[in-house]
Amino acid sequence: MLAEGLRKMFDKKAALDGFDLAVPAGTVCGLLGPNGAGKTTAVRILATLLRLDGGRAEVAGHDVAREAPAVRRQVALNGQQSTVDGVLTGRENLVMWGRLYHLSKRQAEVRADELLEQFGLTDAAGKRAKLYSGGMRRRLDLASSFIMRPSVLFLDEPTTGLDPRNRGEVWREVKRVVAEGTTVLLTTQYLDEADQLADQIVVMDTGRVAAQGTPDQLKSKLGGDRIEVVVRDADELPVAAEVLGPDAEVDPDTFRVSVAVADRVAALTRVTSALAARGVEAEDIALRRPTLDDVFLAITGHKAVSEVRA
Repeated sequence: MLAEGLRKMFDKKAALDGFDLAVPAGTVCGLLGPNGAGKTTAVRILATLLRLDGGRAEVAGHDVAREAPAVRRQVALNGQQSTVDGVLTGRENLVMWGRLYHLSKRQAEVRADELLEQFGLTDAAGKRAKLYSGGMRRRLDLASSFIMRPSVLFLDEPTTGLDPRNRGEVWREVKRVVAEGTTVLLTTQYLDEADQLADQIVVMDTGRVAAQGTPDQLKSKLGGDRIEVVVRDADELPVAAEVLGPDAEVDPDTFRVSVAVADRVAALTRVTSALAARGVEAEDIALRRPTLDDVFLAITGHKAVSEVRA
């Protein structure tokens, strides 16, 4: 999947302003950005649901502007809104989608049974979908995207509203289909989801790429590990800051002092001993790696939020 210099205007405002993207086949790319960054617009253009105003893009080896029908035969889009019909059973939902894709009745039934097995839903095949758990409905929704075995799957916030257990079920299915060769472009408001699933992450802001790399590469830009010390009261903050050194950051509201370190365990031992020698009994002291939340905030100046419209 490739995008070069994509541009899209809405009411004389640029939703995409020179957006570039390269996703190797059989990998997951996490597309992150604050509300209005252009994530959904980019997905819609790559899925041929919107016309681009400038630049070029290829999906599954086909130009999205000149070969849209060929692109559509190779892709599936799974959005935030479920396509599951609660009145129908799980199997009936998949057979219905197969028929909508112009499979014969027999072909649709065979494909439905294959997908029910692949997504761990065989035992619930005859149950009405409205009786499924949230995770089961989402897995059925994902299964419907694979009726025609797409080579590229667009996932637009696939686990919004699911509890941690059901999110984990969806993550396992995404990992499985990627292992079988599917390329995935994922937008998500959960940064731990991107950390779990994405081989590479592209952070968008104001319609452009603000940063990109693997999760570890992006985290390393913030200086690696940090030691955090939480003291009992404000009077101990200056002492803790002195122990941690001139680059220490002090948060008086939480009684927290932190600093970046390169020598993890040695630094932790040194700081613990120095605090004890100065008579400071820390409430908490720990090593912490930067998270994608830290990266996101540092790059965009915003907390990650769900994008309703880009």
